[in-house]
Amino acid sequence: MSQDHAEQSVGGAEQSVGGSAAKLDTTVPHSARVWNYWLGGKDNFAPDREVGQQVRAVFPEIVEAARYSRAFLGRAVTYLAAEAGIRQFLDVGTGLPTADNTHQVAQRITPQARVVYVDNDPMVLAHARVLLTSSQEGATQYVDADLRDPEKIVQDARDTLDFGEPIALMMLGVMGHVEKPAEARAIVDALVSSLPPGSFLAMSDGTATSERVIESHRQYNESGALPYHLRAVADFTAFFDGLDLVEPGVVPLGHWRTDSRPPAPVDGYCGVARVL
Repeated sequence: MSQDHAEQSVGGAEQSVGGSAAKLDTTVPHSARVWNYWLGGKDNFAPDREVGQQVRAVFPEIVEAARYSRAFLGRAVTYLAAEAGIRQFLDVGTGLPTADNTHQVAQRITPQARVVYVDNDPMVLAHARVLLTSSQEGATQYVDADLRDPEKIVQDARDTLDFGEPIALMMLGVMGHVEKPAEARAIVDALVSSLPPGSFLAMSDGTATSERVIESHRQYNESGALPYHLRAVADFTAFFDGLDLVEPGVVPLGHWRTDSRPPAPVDGYCGVARVL
């Protein structure tokens, strides 16, 4: 379960999006809406809440994990904008907008920050076009592209971002939607290789670090929602191979640059690294 919802099959209810009709299926669980439910949002339906409650029954810490993941976004973007001097962000796997999205955090620090969000889910698209507005000095754009098509992501992002200057690539809770480790590494490597030196990769994902989280994801994947595949910590860490990890390195969610750590590690890891 994650922020991103790439390749979700949709059909059923329709919602007008920029003059076109985007079909939204409210009869099956949807990863974006389940995530929204765990974060206390209102953009969810009965099937989403049912699955969310089912997962919580097996793994109650999922709500904390969702909140810690969201908090990591805020801390990572704050570090990148305030300390690393990054002025451009490519956020792949936008998810449903909530408080303190990437552009809001970045543009509070540097109003001229330019942010491109990437997702291909019609419900996310509907919300993004309405809610993801930019500061006057900066820019915020939405790219409708598939996670598995990094070439299109980069091509479309070039309309807003300057790939001759450092960019922060944000991939939070997204790569679990790609089952095969080799394919997932190839996607991340392709996106990172498009970035100039001095750019950064910020990532987080769920990890197979307890029997309860493994069982909760097994049940989730059988619900009809887009499957999410947990990885070993070593496999997640491998996404940063060849990059310069920012201290404190790859750590559990809730442990990255914060003094108020959770009492026990949650089943998810995160990290930020510089492109050499």
